[in-house]
Amino acid sequence: QNWTRGMSYCLHSESHLDTGPIYVRENGKLHVVNQGAGSIQNVTPKTRPFRLFSRGFSVELCMNREDDRARRQRTDHFIFTYTKEGNLRYSAKSLFSLVLGYISDNVDHIDSLIGFPEQIAEKLFSAAEARQKFTEPVTGLRALQKFTEAYGSLVLCSLCLRNRYLVISEKLEEIKSFRELTCLDLSCCKLGDEHELLEHLTKEALSSVKRLLLKDNSLSDAGLRRMTAPVRVLKKGLENLLVLDLSCNPKITDVGIGYLLSFKKLNCLDISETGLKDVNAVIKRIQMQIGLVHSKVPLKEFDHSNCKTEGWAEQTVLQWEQAVMEAIKPQDTLRSRTAALHFYGKTHRIEEVVKCTPVEAETKASGNLQFYKEKVQNCHLSLQKEVAGSHELKNNKKRALAEQERERTSKQKHLCLTVEDWDLLNTY
Repeated sequence: QNWTRGMSYCLHSESHLDTGPIYVRENGKLHVVNQGAGSIQNVTPKTRPFRLFSRGFSVELCMNREDDRARRQRTDHFIFTYTKEGNLRYSAKSLFSLVLGYISDNVDHIDSLIGFPEQIAEKLFSAAEARQKFTEPVTGLRALQKFTEAYGSLVLCSLCLRNRYLVISEKLEEIKSFRELTCLDLSCCKLGDEHELLEHLTKEALSSVKRLLLKDNSLSDAGLRRMTAPVRVLKKGLENLLVLDLSCNPKITDVGIGYLLSFKKLNCLDISETGLKDVNAVIKRIQMQIGLVHSKVPLKEFDHSNCKTEGWAEQTVLQWEQAVMEAIKPQDTLRSRTAALHFYGKTHRIEEVVKCTPVEAETKASGNLQFYKEKVQNCHLSLQKEVAGSHELKNNKKRALAEQERERTSKQKHLCLTVEDWDLLNTY
């Protein structure tokens, strides 16, 4: 009791302080002190329930594909490597590589690249090419045109489409977007005279072509007339052509060879296995008018080993070819189906892919009909020979002037165009 009185006295003396409930353990039990009455009550304290989150906390599960894609792109911002000890180490990519990746993902939205640095443009093209942006049907063409308009031959200077007629049919607009090509190989494509790509050859965008290979393309005199019309009359088109291959086109005759005489810069010509009737007359005519000599041996310019696709878009052309090959894979299953139909006596017609092989000549022309221009070699001439040569040069100039006057008069005679030529020129 004395203890209780002392405790109550202490509580009354410090009543001005709000210390909260006071617990006292006595005889192994916990008691609470009632501050108002000064007595001790045997009360078991209530424990609060444990909460991991607050009352207002809620969880919502969102399944959004765009969020997953954004999260996946954020992981691409890091480069994961291994140390010498075998520990995994990651580092953040540079800001340039992040921006380059973003622009390449949206390369079809670029307005123009004219005036943009070539070094950066090449990296941007490679990044878009790695994402196969140029294989897409509509956006790929639009993106490729932005590069070809700004950089021309850097995108592609040489294009080899030999025996790739399926690529031409599927990606014709993309092929037509290339500019400033210097070499174009369309051998064994069976294009014919009326193909849109042959008409595109006469445009100003391909006036830079110096080497053109049209072997085995089912061309005739009409096709050569259309192809040479801008050069013969307007002095445009393939005026810079140096090497031309027209072999394995049996429908080309002596008349068609006359259209080729307008290529004054031509250095090499191949008309083997064509439909020539008077071979000797054609050989003399070519030698007299454009200065090409008949070669006794095959020329290396026509072995098709030097022509290959070169430029930024080299891998893009390979991607086109792979896409076409994957598209025709189901045709292999059709072969087994046709075999089963033949076995059971059914004769349903199923078209198969025709492999292009060079056409054998069905003409009288035999042997090699390749022509080249002789190069004059003047080496280690003495002073006396140089003086004598100068007099000869003067005489040659006079002769050349006389020949030019004769050519002018002959051109005036040949300017009488036919109605078909006028109709053809009106299309340009």
